[in-house]
Amino acid sequence: MSFNPPSNPNPPDRTSGSLLFLVFCCFASALGGLLFGYDLFVIAGAKDLIVQRFALSTLMEGWFVSSAMVGAMLGCLMAGAASDRFGRQKVLVTASFFLLACSVGCGLAWSPASLIFFRWIGGVGVGIASMVCPLYISEISPARLRGRMVTLFQLAICVGIVAAIMVNTGLLAWHDRIQGGNPVGLIDLMVGREVWRSMLGMESLPALLFFVASVIIPESPRWLAEQGRSAKALAVLDRINGAEAAATELADIEATVVEESGSLLELFRPGLRQALVMALFLAVVSEFSGITTIWNFGPEIIRGQGIQLTNEMSGMVVIASSLSIFTLLAVWLMDVAGRRRLLFWGNLGCFLSLIVLGALLGRADASSAMKVAAAATFVACFAFSMGPIKWVFMSEVFPTRIRGRAVAISSLAVWTADALLNQLFPLMRDHWGKSNTFYVFAAVLIPQFFFVWKIMPETKGRSLEEIEKSWLKH
Repeated sequence: MSFNPPSNPNPPDRTSGSLLFLVFCCFASALGGLLFGYDLFVIAGAKDLIVQRFALSTLMEGWFVSSAMVGAMLGCLMAGAASDRFGRQKVLVTASFFLLACSVGCGLAWSPASLIFFRWIGGVGVGIASMVCPLYISEISPARLRGRMVTLFQLAICVGIVAAIMVNTGLLAWHDRIQGGNPVGLIDLMVGREVWRSMLGMESLPALLFFVASVIIPESPRWLAEQGRSAKALAVLDRINGAEAAATELADIEATVVEESGSLLELFRPGLRQALVMALFLAVVSEFSGITTIWNFGPEIIRGQGIQLTNEMSGMVVIASSLSIFTLLAVWLMDVAGRRRLLFWGNLGCFLSLIVLGALLGRADASSAMKVAAAATFVACFAFSMGPIKWVFMSEVFPTRIRGRAVAISSLAVWTADALLNQLFPLMRDHWGKSNTFYVFAAVLIPQFFFVWKIMPETKGRSLEEIEKSWLKH
């Protein structure tokens, strides 16, 4: 039965409701992004130590790094149908359990196989989180704030990356300090012997917090409405928007849901097919830009001659800081400047900085400081454009009944591209050289200029139902 709001000659007050409640729900969901960032990029500091500890070959090195991405691919496939059937909130709880299991298992790993298995388990959790977290945030947020709120997911990824690098740096310094001395306690003993275990095991703290937070938050109001649970959907919307705006928004949601079939075949209709192709394009180009190689292989990329930073991890801290600062810029600008404008300028900055980084990697006399500057510029431009925009776009352009599965397909493209790139990077590095490899990354960005200029629509300030109806008109 549809919910019909009472007639009211005055427009609803969309500024009422509890912004604090909205921010809490979005931050709780965004914790999945923090674990996403930490889990995938803690490897930057631990990789060389693990390669030495287990004497991994080049092929196994690539598999160790990419195993989490392969797990993320499975996580996306699992989460799509599950989130449409069981709800977004329950699937978030599942993701937090996988991530907690990964952190404990990696800290206790006894062989390369066990370590890769638990990395894969964590990847499953990351894949689920990468799909459901931005989806949940987009469905609970008002149109006027949706871009900013979904961008919180990318900001949380940045915080996770920074946290991973800071933890790595701190633990390595601690390890160096107690090396050659007498450990005074269990923690000193663990850090002194195999510091990489502490790096991977520290993830258990935010994973536990994510588990608790995901249990507390309410279900997505759009999923509740699609299930016919209008009273509960209205209660959530009321806390966010106020009573009048909630009633109007629920009526719009239910009217739109009635027109949906709930079948994935909808994605192959003319309008939605275009939306799917756009989401897949943004996902693949974003990852083939080489962004994850900066994190997973960063220390060896910025290694150089001349003016040296304290160590390679210090350079990674600089790069990660630029990511955080410019993602904050994206949070501010996403619903002001719009998606298309940010993507164009970010794409241009990424293209130019990759060319510069490639040139520096081809020079034996290039200093680490110069490479850090080029890499930090690339990461900064990525942070306010491709990084958040792919998640925002894929979470807002699909119908409610199939949004979970459609976002899963788009997220799967992200992880497929990541897994392929990180598996191949050591081979590309060894056979083509680092310089040519980064020129290839720059070339990948060229089609995106045309995409932004001629194809991509602007979704700023439009409700999810308005965006959906615009596709159905095609």
